[in-house]
Amino acid sequence: MPERLIHALRYTKGQWSALTRFLEDPSLPLDNNAAERALRAMALGRKNYLFVRNDEAGRNLAGLSSLVATCEAHGVNPETYLADVLMRLGSHLASGLDELLPHRWQPSTASAPDSS
Repeated sequence: MPERLIHALRYTKGQWSALTRFLEDPSLPLDNNAAERALRAMALGRKNYLFVRNDEAGRNLAGLSSLVATCEAHGVNPETYLADVLMRLGSHLASGLDELLPHRWQPSTASAPDSS
């Protein structure tokens, strides 16, 4: 057997638990297509990010991009989310800030769309 194939088989055997984890938890996807799609916007804009004027601006852009991607991954409109959360930050209890994370967020009644 060629040495490369032997190395590949040993590697696979060592990773077997991680490779078969999706069989134990049906909520885990077979592939990483969702992660690849989320990163596509960053890859497409990579040349534009070269012209960020300073490190702090780059960190801010990275944080905002991450927040928008997280909102989209959880089916939350990023613009609605940010507008609501920014209005609530001043009066929201610090102990409940995790309620404002995109995957737990519920729109406040003031920002919820009118159902009439």
